[in-house]
Amino acid sequence: MPPIQYIVEGGHRLSGTIEPSGNKNAALPIIAAALLTEHPVTLENVPRIRDTETLVELIRSVGASAEWRARNTLSIHARDVRAADLDPELCARIRASILLAGPLLARCGEVALPPPGGDVIGRRRLDTHFLAFEQLGATVTATHRLEFRASKLRGADVFLDEPSVTATENALVAAVAAHGTTYLRNAASEPHVQDLAHFLVALGAQIEGIGTNTITVHGPATLGGTSYSIQPDHIEVGSLIGLAAVTRSPLRIAKAGIEHLRSIRMGFERLGIVCGVEGDDLIVPSGQTMKIHDDFGGHVPKLEDQPWPAFPADLMSIAIVTATQCDGVILMFEKMFESRMFFVDKLIAMGGRIVLCDPHRAIVAGPSRLRGSTMTSPDIRAGMAMLLAAVAAEGTSTINNADQIERGYERIEERLNALGAKITRVPARDGPGA
Repeated sequence: MPPIQYIVEGGHRLSGTIEPSGNKNAALPIIAAALLTEHPVTLENVPRIRDTETLVELIRSVGASAEWRARNTLSIHARDVRAADLDPELCARIRASILLAGPLLARCGEVALPPPGGDVIGRRRLDTHFLAFEQLGATVTATHRLEFRASKLRGADVFLDEPSVTATENALVAAVAAHGTTYLRNAASEPHVQDLAHFLVALGAQIEGIGTNTITVHGPATLGGTSYSIQPDHIEVGSLIGLAAVTRSPLRIAKAGIEHLRSIRMGFERLGIVCGVEGDDLIVPSGQTMKIHDDFGGHVPKLEDQPWPAFPADLMSIAIVTATQCDGVILMFEKMFESRMFFVDKLIAMGGRIVLCDPHRAIVAGPSRLRGSTMTSPDIRAGMAMLLAAVAAEGTSTINNADQIERGYERIEERLNALGAKITRVPARDGPGA
């Protein structure tokens, strides 16, 4: 496919209502986990983005049928699956290919995976996956590819050495098929992990402790089929809050999944952006103070990411752009990934007043007037942050490698244009399904 550019004419105020897509990071493990059952599964509210399309290709390659029944409705039937050699090129596109290890190990007793790809945001270790699988009775060999084997998975008391989201998801899926009770301790508890657990329960799994850091799974489960709707993407909701703030625009975010927004709303309130709630809609009014709240005694405040339920790492890029438009000084502390902040040089070139202290910390002083620029998106979240900066800037910006943005945000330029943004996609989409 040709590389994708966004040409953005900045400086336009937005208004209207927008509904977030289904959570990408829930859809991916749930699509993979559909391989656990030999019965039909229907998934609704699946974001139609490059990562989900790639994973659908991968599950077809191991023998499952997968058909889009509507734009965001996916039917999967894994009557027979085989531990085939997975396409290295497809696996290299997305890190989520590692999520096939759990279900294929459970169904086939073995699986070989090429190294997974995904965003280049620093080292993303796989050791926690290996640790969990080995404690559940599998052998793991890591050479030029990852080989997992288990004649029989056994329940175990598993302490994860870090609360890795994908390792928790892989261990959770494997534990559903394991004989006996599994305790997953120091487990990740993000909304997408909860969504996967609820999907597995809908299939027939017995899981306790969903949403906590200790998950108990009673296996092996007798699984059937189900119809399940993916929850809204709280990271996209946070991105839209930032969009409303930097453009000084009133937005209604419909069906926002309010129960998962506490830490996100608190983080933006530190930047002087207060949202209201009407039912399950989030209201971002115009006329925000956009004044950064100092810590007690007038000290420079800090916004830092941590594992859920704290402020999510995937919103740090968005928060940095938002802070450039706020009045005050704040330290942004990204603890999770070494390369997440390396896009800030693009913001500095646009006029942002930012000091990058080290790979994990940046000081942002605002407000600053951003000017249009030419940028290249290094990853999904930095790409979306650049798009926010371009929409807020004076003049025209070009975002190269916008393919990265489309890996995580469905038809984002169309949806923002419907609110009043001026974004031209090059090449243009071929039609409604493109």
